[in-house]
Amino acid sequence: MLKPIKSEKQYESYLERIYVLMQTDLKADSKESDEVEILSILVKNYEDTHYVIDKPNPIDAIRFRLDQMGKNESFLSKILGAPRKSEILSGKRKLNLQQIRKLSNELHISADVLVQEY
Repeated sequence: MLKPIKSEKQYESYLERIYVLMQTDLKADSKESDEVEILSILVKNYEDTHYVIDKPNPIDAIRFRLDQMGKNESFLSKILGAPRKSEILSGKRKLNLQQIRKLSNELHISADVLVQEY
């Protein structure tokens, strides 16, 4: 019987079971696929509580996303305007709501990352 995860040992055990099940040819709506789904929910809940990952600094997130997209910082000039781009990246100016919306739409960065204090 599956139970909420209360220890690291139990967490590891559930991860191993998920791995074993994922190596099989799971059929939709089977007992095994339901088990994987339930185990995954329990594992995610445990990880959300015990392995918290802080959100990145907004400026770091922007730079990282530009790198992922193969764009340089001049690409931001098209979104923010050249003077604002420099001020924002240097930390002299904070992002405003309009800029956050534009960056979120253009770079596909979650707005909750961009609105953080930095």
